[in-house]
Amino acid sequence: MEQSLPPAFLPEKSHLALYCRDSLRHLESFHAGETLMRRAGAAAAAWVEELLGKADASASVLVLAGPGNNGGDALTLATLLRQRRIAVIAVFSGQVERLPKDAAQACRQFVAEGGRLLSEIPPDARCDLIVDGLFGIGLTHPLEGEAASLAEAANRLAQEWDCPLLALDCPSGLNTDTGFCQGAVIHASHTLGFIAAKPGFYTADGVDCCGQIRVDSLGLSPDATLSPDGWRITLDTFAHCLQPRKRNSHKGVYGSVGVIGGAHSMSGAVLLAGRAALKLGAGCVFLGLLDPQAPGVDFAHPELMIRKPESVFDVILSALACGPGMGRSDHAAELLELAVGYPAPLVLDADALNLLAFDDNLQNALLGRKAATLLTPHPAEAARLLDLQTVDIQQNRIRMAQELAHRYRAWVVLKGSGSVISAPDGEWWMNTTGNPGLSGPGFGDVLSGMLLALLGQGWPSGAALQAAVHLHGQAADDLVSAGTGPVGLCAGELIDAARARFNDWLRAR
Repeated sequence: MEQSLPPAFLPEKSHLALYCRDSLRHLESFHAGETLMRRAGAAAAAWVEELLGKADASASVLVLAGPGNNGGDALTLATLLRQRRIAVIAVFSGQVERLPKDAAQACRQFVAEGGRLLSEIPPDARCDLIVDGLFGIGLTHPLEGEAASLAEAANRLAQEWDCPLLALDCPSGLNTDTGFCQGAVIHASHTLGFIAAKPGFYTADGVDCCGQIRVDSLGLSPDATLSPDGWRITLDTFAHCLQPRKRNSHKGVYGSVGVIGGAHSMSGAVLLAGRAALKLGAGCVFLGLLDPQAPGVDFAHPELMIRKPESVFDVILSALACGPGMGRSDHAAELLELAVGYPAPLVLDADALNLLAFDDNLQNALLGRKAATLLTPHPAEAARLLDLQTVDIQQNRIRMAQELAHRYRAWVVLKGSGSVISAPDGEWWMNTTGNPGLSGPGFGDVLSGMLLALLGQGWPSGAALQAAVHLHGQAADDLVSAGTGPVGLCAGELIDAARARFNDWLRAR
C-alpha cells in the first residue's frame, strides 16, 4: 500500500505570492519527475478526511475526474481514500488511452486496486462529499458538453446533499489568471490550490467560486525558482509606514489636504471624503464645493473648512483629491485642469475620471505631471478611460489595471471584487479584504478621503494606495463581523470603523 505524504498547507504569510498559468507551468516543468501528482492526492486526502470528520464507516465520496492531469490528481485521491476504507464513486470524463503519462498511471492504479470508473453519476447516489477534478489551470475555454453537465450536476447535488464540494487546484471552469468564468463553473465550498496561489482565486468570479481556500506547496518553494507574478496585500505590505505619533507634534505635521467636487445635490460625496480624511489623521482638510447653494459648514464636523473650489488652490496642500460628486460641467472641467496642474500628489476619482476619459488635452497634461497621480476607477470608469466595454475590463482585471497605469503614468486601483493595484511600471498587487456591503453609494468617496489622508501625512504613493484599499475593506469586514451589514451598510459608517482599525495597527507597532 502506498504511503501518503503529510500535508504541507502553506501558512497564511507564505502564500501571498500569486502565480499565473504560464509561471505555474514553468514550475511544474522544472520539478517534473518529483511525484507531484502523488503529493497532490495526499494533500487532498488529508483535507477530505478533515472535512468528513469522524464520519462512520458508511461515509462516501463522489470523485469527478477529467481527461487531464487534474483528473489524475482526483484518481490518486480516490485510490488513497479507498485505501483508508472510505467508499468512492469515481466518474471519469475522458478517454483512458489519451490521458497524460502520470494521470494514466493514477488511473491504472485505481482500477488495479478494485476501483470502478463510471461514465456518469448514478441516479441513486448519495455521498458525504464531492470532489471536482474535472479541469485544472490549463482550461482556457468555457466548459462544454459532458464536462459542463457534470459541473452543473455537482453544484446541484452539493446543495441537495448539503455536503462540501472540494475543487482540486481550482474550480473547473474558472480562469485562474483572471478570475473570469463564462458558462458552467464549479461553485466550490473549498478549494485546494497546488504549488502556489492563483490570482483568479481572489478577484472577479473567483471570489464566489472558490469558497474556503488552502494552498499546498507540494513540498516545493516556488519563489526559489521563479519570481511571483503578483502579490496579495496584507498589513505587512505597508507596515513599515505605520509610525505612532510623537507626543511633540501638531496639526501642521500631518498635512493639509483638499477635496474638489460636490456639484448641485452632490455635496455629500465631498463631505464623505473630507470626513474620511479628517478621521484618518489629516492635519487640515479643505473642501471646495461646486454647488453655490452648499452649506458653508459641516455641522457634524465643523473641523472641515468649506470654501469656493477655486480658493482651495490658494492653499499650500500636501495632497489633493478631485472628482467626488463633481459632475461634468464646463466649470468642473476647468477645476480639473487646475487640479492636474497642481504640484502635489493628486487623487482622481468619479467624475474627474469621466472628464479625463474624453479630453485629450487633460490626458496630455496629466502625463506631464511631476507629482504622483493616483486613479481609483470602478470597472465602468476604467472602461471609459480605455475606450472599452465594462465586460472587457472584468475579463482581465489585472491586465486592465496595468494598462491604465501605463497609459496614464499613474498608480491605479481597479476597484471591485478583489481590487487590483498597479504601479506605473506594471507591478501589481491584489486586495482580499472587503465584502458585498461595499456595493453601495459613497464608498468610493470614503476611499478617496482615506487615501488623501495618508498621502497628506507623507506616505509614499504605492504604500498609501495599498494601505487605504486594504483598510477600506477591513473596516467593512469589521462592521459585518460586529453585526452591521453587509446588506444596508452605509459609507458613512465605514469611517469610524476605519479609524478604529488604523489605530489598532498603530498600537500594535
